[in-house]
Formats: sequence, structure tokens, C-alpha cells
Amino acid sequence: MRSHFSVVMEKTIREINGTPCIELEEINPPRKQIVSSRSFGIPVFDLASLEESVSLYISRAAEKLRRQQSFAGTVHVSIRTSPFNEKEPYYANSMTIALPKQTDDTRLLTKVALWGLRRIYRRGYKYQKAGVMLSELVSRQYRQIDLFGAVDTDTKASQLMRVMDQINARMGRDTLKLASEGFKQPWKMKQGNKSPNYTTCWDELICVMN
Repeated sequence: MRSHFSVVMEKTIREINGTPCIELEEINPPRKQIVSSRSFGIPVFDLASLEESVSLYISRAAEKLRRQQSFAGTVHVSIRTSPFNEKEPYYANSMTIALPKQTDDTRLLTKVALWGLRRIYRRGYKYQKAGVMLSELVSRQYRQIDLFGAVDTDTKASQLMRVMDQINARMGRDTLKLASEGFKQPWKMKQGNKSPNYTTCWDELICVMN
């Protein structure tokens, strides 16, 4: 069999025939990068709306970061107009910022991302998408401590983020959030025709009537 197919194909065929060859991963390995990116529901012109979107995406990425017990060392922020609209000028730019110390604090990550956004933003364009990426991720237990930093400040920040996550998990997403994320958010992607989350949300499970 191996003379005709690759090792992967051989293992797949053996698995189909009932011979275990591929080990199951009971725990997913930690991500090396965390990306949060969305297209806008309407074209965005102003910096304020872009700041709201980037703040929201950072918040989502930071939640995933803390969920896997990691800290980020760099923040990447990007914006672009539609590459398919030939009637409008195209613009895309991004910036990667190295953090002075690794963190999982949504407030600090947001501050850095907005700093980068303000430097790549240009007026006069119809922005269609924004995104952020957290990289240089390290496990909480291997995080490098700043010899000259305030340990108490880091501890209080971690406690605050933990409480924030717990309240949002119990009371609903965005019960607590940064004001920079905005409230009305008219730029958000339209999801009126979105399919229900049958496999990931208890409230959207299919009900079968007898």
C-alpha cells in the first residue's frame, strides 16, 4: 500500500478499516496566534468607527488569549478598503507593535492597537474591513517578569480581567466592556441571514416536536 500511496493515505485507509493509527488529541494545543477580523456591514469613513471596531476585536482576541492561559508579546492591527470596488481608490495598511512586556490585559492591548490604528488611518477612504492579531504568545507560567515593573499592578490587572470574564460568562457577553468599543456600533457586519448555531449554542438547538 505504501508503495502506491503516502503514509497519511495509508493511515487513513487503515483507520477506515478499523485499525487505529492516528492518535486523538483530547486537548487542543494552545494557539500561536490569535486573529480577530471582520468586514463591516456598511462602508466606514471615520476614525471613531474604526476605533470602536478595533477595540471590539481586541476584546474578543484577549478573551481567547486568557482562555488558553497565555500572554501576548506583539499586537498587529490592519485596515483596508474593498479590493473589488474599482470605482473607489484602494488603500490597505497595517502595523505591528512589540509590547514592552507580555500581557493579557484588554485595556493595555486596546491602547496599543488604537495607537497603531491612528498611525495607519488615512482620511477619504471607504474602509471595508479591520482586524487585529495577537502573536508572540507565551504560556502564563513561562511569562518573563519585568525586573523593574510593579508586580502588584500586574496581579491587580489579572484579577480585574478574571472578574470581567466571569461576569460576562455569567451575565452575557459585553455585560462589562471598554467604552472604546462603542454601544450602537452601526458598522457591525449584518447577520440577519445568519444560520443558527445548532452545535455551539444551547438556546439555538433544534427542537423536535412529537
